[in-house]
Amino acid sequence: MVVIDGSAGEGGGQILRTSLALSLVTGASFRIEAIRAGRRKPGLLRQHLTAVQAAAEISGARVEGADMGSLALTFSPRAVVAGEYGFSVGTAGSATLVLQTVLPALLTASKPSKINLEGGTHNPAAPPFEFLERAFFPIINGMGPTVRGALVRHGFYPAGGGSLSVSIEPAPRLRGLEIHERGEITSRSAMAIVAHLPEQIARRELEVVARKLSWQEEWLQTKVVPDSYGPGNILLLEIGSERSHEVIAAFGARGVSAEAVAEQAVDEARRYLASEAPVGAHLADQILLPLSIAGEGSYRTQAPSRHLRTNAEVIEKFLDRRIRMEPSVGESWNVTVER
Repeated sequence: MVVIDGSAGEGGGQILRTSLALSLVTGASFRIEAIRAGRRKPGLLRQHLTAVQAAAEISGARVEGADMGSLALTFSPRAVVAGEYGFSVGTAGSATLVLQTVLPALLTASKPSKINLEGGTHNPAAPPFEFLERAFFPIINGMGPTVRGALVRHGFYPAGGGSLSVSIEPAPRLRGLEIHERGEITSRSAMAIVAHLPEQIARRELEVVARKLSWQEEWLQTKVVPDSYGPGNILLLEIGSERSHEVIAAFGARGVSAEAVAEQAVDEARRYLASEAPVGAHLADQILLPLSIAGEGSYRTQAPSRHLRTNAEVIEKFLDRRIRMEPSVGESWNVTVER
């Protein structure tokens, strides 16, 4: 049985989700202790518990410790069964992170699957739906499977109530990728989304983007969401290139000006562009797991975050892989997965 320290490294919920995903892929049982021990609210929260329940449902796993606030969990999977599943977080907790827990095992399952999720689709602590659809899924599809997503309803923090569905056409195995050059930038766009808030907020955000990045008016768009359960605001900057697609998100919050939200997104976009790396910091986190399952691959990204390094440490406990992170050109780094 693999034993995991849930407080190690970055110490967040990603340690649990990566452990669940790799347990499903490998069939290995694991026990995780000190789950999120250093957090303000330690232990399993609703979205983490939903991820555990989802992983158990698709694999018929035996689970001990699957309770709200639990600091320890034992998970023993059986065989992963493809099919149609529905999971509800029940709060604004991230539905996209629940998806990423079960997705890796379904990418090479015996038949197609469909996952319907309810909860937070636009949560500041997780990748928004657009990031998955436009940055993450294209990388996965380049590895053999075909994954498609549909956003049914926006679910902003703290109200939640969002809905999305994802269809998965599996491949016999995942193939590795080499992503080292960004190539020419082929597109730039910014979308400011507001729900139950004045559209002027979105316009102010885009004014900052246009001024600070010198982006043309036709690249800017506002979107008003009428059917969300609660108010919300997100600014999405997209930078398309020949080899990758970067999606940068900044979320509005009470007491934070529209200009400050836009400045946050602009600063991140500038760091990405200055690095000349094809893979952004958040995408680097997300694609390490599937490349490790494939057993080969490498990419150039920005300086590795503590989150990325912790993820690598967990992966190496389940898989016979070596993950190297080495400085590359300028401010970029190479991340390499080897058997």
